[in-house]
Amino acid sequence: MTGADYLLPLRTKLRSMRTESFGADPAGARMERIRRSPHFVDGAFQNPVGARIRPSGSTVEFAKTYFQKEQRALRTPNGGVPVHPTTLADLAARPVSGLRLTWMGHSSVLAEIDGRRILFDPVWGDRCSPFPFAGPKRLHPTPLSLAALGPVDVVVISHDHYDHLDLPTIRALAGTETVFAVPLGVGAHLERWGVPAARMHELDWNETATVAGISLTATPARHFCGRGLRNGQHTLWASWVVAGPEHRIYHSGDTGYFPGFRDIGAEHGPFDATMIQIGAYSEYWPDIHMTPAEGMRAHLDLQGGRPHGVLLPIHWGTFNLAPHAWAEPGEWTKDAGEEADQPVAFPRPGEPFEPAGILPVEPWWRALSPVLARPWRLSGEQTGSGRGPAPAARGDLDLAGER
Repeated sequence: MTGADYLLPLRTKLRSMRTESFGADPAGARMERIRRSPHFVDGAFQNPVGARIRPSGSTVEFAKTYFQKEQRALRTPNGGVPVHPTTLADLAARPVSGLRLTWMGHSSVLAEIDGRRILFDPVWGDRCSPFPFAGPKRLHPTPLSLAALGPVDVVVISHDHYDHLDLPTIRALAGTETVFAVPLGVGAHLERWGVPAARMHELDWNETATVAGISLTATPARHFCGRGLRNGQHTLWASWVVAGPEHRIYHSGDTGYFPGFRDIGAEHGPFDATMIQIGAYSEYWPDIHMTPAEGMRAHLDLQGGRPHGVLLPIHWGTFNLAPHAWAEPGEWTKDAGEEADQPVAFPRPGEPFEPAGILPVEPWWRALSPVLARPWRLSGEQTGSGRGPAPAARGDLDLAGER
């Protein structure tokens, strides 16, 4: 370090020490565009309705729940997650109906829609973390390699948290000809990792890009952003509507429940299929993730208030990111679907299905989990959000992980 280095502002020094996995902060023309966004107020992107983004409640009570031995045992499968064995061969044939979805695990989905291939939130890395040696590790392997996946027309990113935007995956895709559709500000990360600006569509909420006859619209979500210890809220988070000549699909990204689902459905729906986040929820962060009951409510809102299309549950089964039991999102969503008379697909990771065809509905997770209690079936939770009373707020929980 030279003498001149001591004159650099502390923030500049800290940025220079950040590893590449942290990405890059928006600057220049990109930051000017962010400042012009109607959703960027008082120096930060704002949620469509108020949301507490830091965990609430008692640190001690959370620790008791999180580290209790019996509860910890429930948060991982008691055997190998059954990855679909013939993904590559199944994808070789074109979808008969023109729409096929393949859940690769967590929020990663390959959507084949009207002759095009859209890849949502691809995470092929072993950990969702800025470090290769720490952080939540995959509970199952990826169903096939990125190279075996073949050409992709568009990669869609919902937001910049590590379990949705993965450095090694983006680096691999940067070497292809694929186009990226990302929320406003997220392009700074991609450019640092080798994606040319010319191959990016960086969108604010309610903006649309068209690629190869497919329209991609960034729609509101209730979440937050950030890849560092200090989140500046300078990168937007989004859900996505993808529409082709014959089919429409929706990917929620990460979001808490909010009334805007009805507006999205009224403007862009109804949908042949929705991919809805139903995992990593907790009473300690009720505003930024949905329970399965809330996910079902969101799907119905998107469909005009009635059962329609197919719901594909995402954001569960691959990483341990919350105190709930590993299999609970599957069980709760299955119950919620039956109660609403709404078709729900439960594929194994890598199992392609067509929403217009025979759906995978076997509860495959039961072989890897003890029988779970069903607190969501208690009388007091049937008419509410599906969540019990939140813990009393006694200061923020300063947790490092980003859910």
